[in-house]
Amino acid sequence: MLIFFSCLALLVLAYKFYSPFVERQAGMDFNAKTPQTRFNDGVDYVEVHPIKAFLIQFLNVAGVGPIFGPILGALYGPVALVWIVIGNILGGAVHDYFSGVLSIKEDGKSLPEIAGHYFNVFFKGLMLVFTAMLLFFVGVVFIMSPAGLLSNLSYFEGTFLSGNTFWVLVILAYYFLATLLPIDKIITKLYPIFGLLMIVMTVSLAVALLFNAPHLPMPADFLAYFDHSHYNEELLQPNPNGLPVWPLLFVTITCGAISGFHSTQAPIMARCLTNEKYVRPVYYGAMMSEGIVACVWATAGIAAFPGGYVELKQILDQGGPGLVVNQVATSYLGVMGGVMAIIAVAVFPITSGDTAFRSLRLTIIDAFNIPQSIRNRLLLAVPILTIAYFMTKIDFTLIWRYFAFSNMLLSTSVLWLATKYLLDRQAFHWIVSLPAVIGTSVTFSYILTAGIGLGLAQELSKPIGVGVGIVCLIALMMVNKKYKTAAV
Repeated sequence: MLIFFSCLALLVLAYKFYSPFVERQAGMDFNAKTPQTRFNDGVDYVEVHPIKAFLIQFLNVAGVGPIFGPILGALYGPVALVWIVIGNILGGAVHDYFSGVLSIKEDGKSLPEIAGHYFNVFFKGLMLVFTAMLLFFVGVVFIMSPAGLLSNLSYFEGTFLSGNTFWVLVILAYYFLATLLPIDKIITKLYPIFGLLMIVMTVSLAVALLFNAPHLPMPADFLAYFDHSHYNEELLQPNPNGLPVWPLLFVTITCGAISGFHSTQAPIMARCLTNEKYVRPVYYGAMMSEGIVACVWATAGIAAFPGGYVELKQILDQGGPGLVVNQVATSYLGVMGGVMAIIAVAVFPITSGDTAFRSLRLTIIDAFNIPQSIRNRLLLAVPILTIAYFMTKIDFTLIWRYFAFSNMLLSTSVLWLATKYLLDRQAFHWIVSLPAVIGTSVTFSYILTAGIGLGLAQELSKPIGVGVGIVCLIALMMVNKKYKTAAV
């Protein structure tokens, strides 16, 4: 709990003191006309109050990631909390903020269009493929996870509500409406309420853990979490699977630390803000809030079970993170509190899933300059959601692995894009270029060692990954210097 509250304090302090410094590098113009004021179309470019915009952005980016990811990452021990707070402050919040900055500066356009502007057509096409792939995987994941959670509730046992297919169809029907309708018909009306509900449930769980969770002893040397051989008692040994912290922890916990999915959601609110001064509280603030959610659920995974990490692993093997959510919520918040918490956890992925499919529609429309008619929206939404339904028949863990990898890959690409933006402004680019180097190193290390990648030895992946990250930074700076010399 000491680490937990220290992490919360660091997140708050980072928003108070670090985010204004980041904002100054971005060159925001509080007198400039925003895309909402210039392109108001009553569908996507609609004025939204900044408080509502924050709550909507919070729901859009949160999903099931800052809950399921930290629960899985909890197997590594308290080092999961350290990664969440460091990753959030130095990477995730900066990544989300510049995603909003780039979108609002570029007329609320989607990521591939922005990439094409700052780099070239090839990079635009590459970003289009990765963005569309990630958005589709996110949408499918956020159909499967809430459907599985709702169908497994004991309160629905023995009724038609216990069928997974029923909930998949219900969620798909909602996604269809939310994808097609103007943003002010459902999203701006319901999402702020859902956001407040999740905030209340997160705070309630944090308080319950503080007073009720069992306490596990800390090792004398905290860095020993990277080498768990000093534990003699299996019950208290983090990482019972014996998996390497680098790079797997960084890929397991993305949402809450850093997530490329968040950049795909940036255009939704960038088209609705009435002033550039709201970008920092909406985007940076939403990511800080997601970090708090991730810290709460990582702490729950670490400390909520008397059987320690062995019991957590057994529950995960039995029913995945959804079963952990079910048991933690009902154990610590009582029957009604547990129901509300589980509903809130189910709402999070649903509200991110519909905006994922909405963002996918916007990305395709932007890329191919398709008019925003109801007919064209139908022609896009129907086949996308139909394919998504059949994808829900595939093993969830397989979809999650590809989602996690593509998520990290896209976040790294956005950090490099933000680096180019700051280099063009001759601003302090290290706030994004250094996280980009780390993200590139993690991504390459993962694909080199993962079963879905090359399957190389861990000893080879670390130096190769770090080397690729450094080479990418040097190459970008050399190219940028060449462009500046040519311009002069």
